[in-house]
Amino acid sequence: MFKSATLRLTGWYLLILMALSVMFSIAIYGVMSDEMDTHLRRFQTNLQQSQDFSPQPNMVLNFRNSEIKEALDNFSLQLVYINLLVFIVGGLGSYYLARRNLLPIEKAHEAQSRFTSDASHELRTPLAVMKTELEVALRDKDATTDSLKEVLSSNLEEVDKLSRLAEMLLNLSQLENTKLKMGPVNLVKVTRNVLKDFGPMAKRISFEPKKRLIVCGNEMAITDLIQVLIDNAIQYSPKDSKISITISKFEQCAKFEISNNGPGIEPEILPHIFDRFYRADSSRTNGKHKGFGIGLALAKNIVELHKGKLFANSSPDKETTFSFLLPLYSIIQAKSKN
Repeated sequence: MFKSATLRLTGWYLLILMALSVMFSIAIYGVMSDEMDTHLRRFQTNLQQSQDFSPQPNMVLNFRNSEIKEALDNFSLQLVYINLLVFIVGGLGSYYLARRNLLPIEKAHEAQSRFTSDASHELRTPLAVMKTELEVALRDKDATTDSLKEVLSSNLEEVDKLSRLAEMLLNLSQLENTKLKMGPVNLVKVTRNVLKDFGPMAKRISFEPKKRLIVCGNEMAITDLIQVLIDNAIQYSPKDSKISITISKFEQCAKFEISNNGPGIEPEILPHIFDRFYRADSSRTNGKHKGFGIGLALAKNIVELHKGKLFANSSPDKETTFSFLLPLYSIIQAKSKN
């Protein structure tokens, strides 16, 4: 579809370019013809008025017409070569521009198709599990109350997974279609509030900020960002291992860094961990609940909307560190005043 669209757009670009080139060529040819005729008429007049030379009128006229014809023929040939060059170069340039203009649309279309396919798969899996368990329970005539409670409890877990997936998909959609309201956000305070939400699991996390740092951002979005990174560190590290969070100033930004020990992430996998629905089994074996592969994609979107940068450093069986940089509020304010 996009190949044919590229060729059609190239054809339209080239058609417009050649139409302009031909019109300019015709106009230049007409101007050149008039200029040559005018100059040769002056030459003829000066020649006829000269006392030293008195040629026959027909001889001068034939000479003038011959010179005009020869010059215009040469000029026409040059215009043909120029238009041919414009056609070749313009064709290549038109294809490049058409491809460049359609490439973002093609990538967005591919991402949307992949997103729909992956989302359908993620939704289908819990539903299939629930359906199978319910069918088995209905066929079991000797099912006890305890066994039925177990089935219902399992189904409730799957419903919770679907709820989390729907919430994440909604957050992604809102981030992509809503302009965030920015303002001063205390990164240290937000981090402390997020840690409270994790309850007993927060005891594993070491967080001792030296001073507060105010960034320019949306507090709710930054809260989701920190929550995703903390949840990711907790899920994919041993239960008794320690997790450390540091917040510091780095140049004109605030730097948030969270580190954990665990299985780590393979170098070939690392570039893809921020892709939607991407999950590497080797780095997800120790977590109690398998993720959907949306959290880090959500984190990346939030950081990009805040004009920041998100990093991930890891190696197998060693420390894994996620960090992000967000512009300081004071720096943004100073730039806006200037």
